[in-house]
Amino acid sequence: MLIQSNTLPWLCLTALIWVVGCTPSTKQQLDNRTLELVWSDEFDGAEGSQPSSQYWTFEIGTGTDGWGNQELQYYTDRPENVSLDGEGHLVIQANQESFGGMPFTSARLKTQGKITKKYGRFEARIQNPYGPGLWPAFWMLGENIDEVSWPQSGEIDIMEMRGQLPQVIHGSLHGPGYSGSNPVTQSYSLTNARFDADFFVYAVEWSPDRIDFFVNDYLYQRVTPDDVSGEWVFDQPFFLLLNVAVGGNYVGFPTQETRFPQQMRVDYVRIYNLN
Repeated sequence: MLIQSNTLPWLCLTALIWVVGCTPSTKQQLDNRTLELVWSDEFDGAEGSQPSSQYWTFEIGTGTDGWGNQELQYYTDRPENVSLDGEGHLVIQANQESFGGMPFTSARLKTQGKITKKYGRFEARIQNPYGPGLWPAFWMLGENIDEVSWPQSGEIDIMEMRGQLPQVIHGSLHGPGYSGSNPVTQSYSLTNARFDADFFVYAVEWSPDRIDFFVNDYLYQRVTPDDVSGEWVFDQPFFLLLNVAVGGNYVGFPTQETRFPQQMRVDYVRIYNLN
């Protein structure tokens, strides 16, 4: 599938709201480009089935296993936490239950060792969960993470949301010198709408000289090598991840306002060549 595109909106930032009608000095526009679909998962399996093992593997365990952020969930591969709904969606469900010594369960999927790519457009159509202490994310890590460790591997957070702020998502880059609580990041905020109330398309378009961040094809952030305070490590294949964390240093603890179970629903994940 080929898509010609050169007419995405201008952008500027006013507080946390991206609006149309900026002055010429703050305008950005995408160059003419062709998008060629090279891989997708449309999650068309039977209700209760697992996502394709041809594409996805599971992280199992807790943050104490070396890749957490003081989170409170135990990640499993059980159908109670991850399955297809029979209507074309992947469902990642966070539950409040004692499991493996943790008070919550959820799921974290990745394409490591199966689907990796250097450069292109990476997108997913997602409806997020809601509630203080919930942390849904669609993101990427460098394929060489097992050799060089994080953050030298690089991390592209296509979408993260704090469950207590369902009208705001964040797009971020982590690398050596700009990681953890000091990433290169920007927020995109809705007015009179919420990211848990409907599906939205989250994407990055990644090329050698920049990474552009989108919500519903609206460009809200562009990062170039000149914008990072350390080494630009986004010049190798990356793999994809989807997860819903509970708790952690980014979102804090769940509260009485957080109702369980909570679901992230993913309509599709797609990768395009960007020409």
